[in-house]
Amino acid sequence: MKKTVLITGASSGFGKAAAKLFDTNGWNVIATMRSPEKETELAKLSNVFISQLDVTDKLSIQNAVAAGIEKFGKIDVLVNNAGYGALGAFEAATEEQVKQQFDVNLFGLIAVTKAVLPGMRQQQSGVIINVSSVGGRITFPFSSLYHATKFAVEGLTESMQYELKPLGISLKIVEPGGYKTEFAGRSMTLFNLDGLDDYQPAFNKFITMLDQWDMSENIGEVADAIYEAATDGSEKLRYPVGHDAVQLVQTRRQMDDVDFKKMMTAQTGI
Repeated sequence: MKKTVLITGASSGFGKAAAKLFDTNGWNVIATMRSPEKETELAKLSNVFISQLDVTDKLSIQNAVAAGIEKFGKIDVLVNNAGYGALGAFEAATEEQVKQQFDVNLFGLIAVTKAVLPGMRQQQSGVIINVSSVGGRITFPFSSLYHATKFAVEGLTESMQYELKPLGISLKIVEPGGYKTEFAGRSMTLFNLDGLDDYQPAFNKFITMLDQWDMSENIGEVADAIYEAATDGSEKLRYPVGHDAVQLVQTRRQMDDVDFKKMMTAQTGI
């Protein structure tokens, strides 16, 4: 019997690449996104069921999960991929921007997970894969809210593995480094620094560093890591992916807080 995966944020980037990979490997795929009417590529795949889901809208979550189960019978794997980055000086973030960053990256992930868990408990099996980031393990300047959400995802997932393992449900974290996706385009929010000129010189240096960052175009690496996490049947929790992610995580392990801050300051010029 075919297995079924539900993927959030499947309209582009890691989510779309993962949906195509699971389909290629014979899975049923529930590809969810905010605007399914705009999706044409995945709609051509016979094993892919496209459903509207906004992680900040609980009714749409419930409807998408119910529709996916009605279509394929059950959900074996959940990939919480939807998310975006909010960058800028913490002081400059509006209350709405703070709330939106947490609503999408953390509370939305929680809501989708809670919607899928009853079915996984009933079948006594399942894998939940949370797409975090190397930014859930290390930090950069001017990314405090994004890091806060990803550090929270890391802690949430690590803790949940203990309570869900006895129920046959595994937890996984995929931690991509820098990739050329919509994350650096329409999926990024920059805080307005008007009236906060003290931050501008350092922020300009940070943006220059980002522009020069050696980001990979091979987003298939992340899809491969997601698929591995879904199918390897191991106790492995974290899957860092990308040359920069692996290197940064290893470097952070080897340095204390002071030395790592000095290194990051040197790299960013701040």
